[in-house]
Amino acid sequence: MGVKEAEKKMTNVHGEPNAHVKKWVEEMRDLCQPDAVYWCDGSEEERRRLMSDAVRAGDFEELNQELLPGCYLHRSAQNDVARTEGLTFICTRSKSDAGPTNNWMAPDEAYRKCGAIFKGSMKGRQMYVIPFIMGPAGSPFSKVGIELTDSLYVVLNMRMMTRMGNVAWGQLGDSNDFTRCLHGKADLNIDRRFICHFPEDNTIWSVGSGYGGNALLGKKCLALRIAGFLGRREGWMAEHMLIVGIEDPQGRTTYITAAFPSACGKTNLAMLVPPASLKGYKVWTVGDDIAWLRVGKDGQLWAVNPENGFFGVAPGTSMKSNPNAMKTIQRNSFFTNVVRTPEGGVWWEGMDIPPPQEGIDWKGKKWTPSSGEKGAHPNSRFTAPASQCPSLSPHWEDPEGVPISAIIFGGRRASVVPLVFESFDWPHGTYVGATVASERTAAAEGTVGELRHDPMAMLPFCGYHMGDYFEHWLQMGKRITRHPKIFHVNWFRQNSQGEFLWPGFGENLRVIQWILERCAGSGKAVKTPIGFVPAADAITTKGTHVSGSDLAELLRVDPGIWKPDMTSRDKFFGMFDRLPQAIRDEHAAQKKRLHI
Repeated sequence: MGVKEAEKKMTNVHGEPNAHVKKWVEEMRDLCQPDAVYWCDGSEEERRRLMSDAVRAGDFEELNQELLPGCYLHRSAQNDVARTEGLTFICTRSKSDAGPTNNWMAPDEAYRKCGAIFKGSMKGRQMYVIPFIMGPAGSPFSKVGIELTDSLYVVLNMRMMTRMGNVAWGQLGDSNDFTRCLHGKADLNIDRRFICHFPEDNTIWSVGSGYGGNALLGKKCLALRIAGFLGRREGWMAEHMLIVGIEDPQGRTTYITAAFPSACGKTNLAMLVPPASLKGYKVWTVGDDIAWLRVGKDGQLWAVNPENGFFGVAPGTSMKSNPNAMKTIQRNSFFTNVVRTPEGGVWWEGMDIPPPQEGIDWKGKKWTPSSGEKGAHPNSRFTAPASQCPSLSPHWEDPEGVPISAIIFGGRRASVVPLVFESFDWPHGTYVGATVASERTAAAEGTVGELRHDPMAMLPFCGYHMGDYFEHWLQMGKRITRHPKIFHVNWFRQNSQGEFLWPGFGENLRVIQWILERCAGSGKAVKTPIGFVPAADAITTKGTHVSGSDLAELLRVDPGIWKPDMTSRDKFFGMFDRLPQAIRDEHAAQKKRLHI
């Protein structure tokens, strides 16, 4: 594509190229030295052409188009299968602004180190210019980003995960307000791999990885780390939260957000299918992973999903655990690092169907169930358009978002923490979110039962000092006049035999029912030292295996067993030199209520 033709694709409403974009692309071209620069327009014709290019280049394999129309398989490098948190840096001018939970690198050093790897790294390759919008086009929530990459995998996934193409130029206009995202595979050498965020420059540089979370820079990098920094400065919030609407039998829909660490049922809740016993309820998916929240003119908190697709973990996804996800990925989807079956389909562990007698595993080698190793990588993925989700909310692209009545936090706890409790108020709810923790479940991950703290499920994604992040939550609470109620859930409480007391999956809607009742000003509750828990008859268990004694145990708050938790919180909060006084006060008050 010639320069003049490229400029036509980046024109603003006045018909002139955006000078800021043009200058930056030229600078990055001079650094990376690609053979050519291609400006993506987001058209269907372009998608077909680039998909064919990707298949010819070996980046994708076409799957059986009768079984999985429009679907393709990708295998990443074997040293490049997950986010590399140890090589992910927040590059603020002051180290203290990155905080104790982030890796820090001085901006000058990061630009120098990454620049040395980027220099000449695209020789023999093409640089793709990807203009994209996070959030619905035209929404006051939305942000424009431009990613430069040498990866067709990134181009085609970004097309699915964002609003990509000429629509972004129209929203950007003459503005210099866009996130500069530079990505390059280089030689995929883990010793030359860096994912660097420059929040003060609204810039992301990622080199040496082709994996989704490290390379699709609109997702965790922009939508959480950079957006979180921008949100604090501009007065809004970027959170690692799903968004769903719960429609009751009377046709009223209430919207909630929820944040869970990994392996706590986040995606399942985002696409929950109501059980047959709860007739008349519907669950509407607005987003499965990220929420941007602003205070509306009505004083209420409103949320949008900034993404345009789903980038989900494949293992464990099945028609039992998440039927809506399985239906979503039956067409026009990408699969990364799963098993390819002889029929040209896909398979992974936890799919709840028998494995193929033989197949090609995530490494590209012949595989059988008796091979002695997993066929799909534990972090194998699917990418699918949100528009294909059967439970997708008709309001998922509303420019103003949806009004939030409840915020739910959750962790994975075998004991101590009850099935559900409600915080006393916004400051206490902020404390509840700041103390989210899960127990380690395997010796390989550390000491079994050891608490792993993950405040608001944001520990890997907070792009600045987490103490300042807690303070931002507290300050947002002062701006909100119609506060959503804040809850904590724990689907994983066990009995003395190590069996789960709660059935989970679709039955979780029974707990959500009580949450909605509390939001409406009803719902019977009992005050405890940690918050309000449901009264004994406030959650219906008819039609489940949950006995009255089981429910009593699920809801029990025993102050006598809370001391280890509070000690762990003491140690965790001790990391922060900027811990807000309000959090200290809430912690002291909870200790007092528990007589610790």
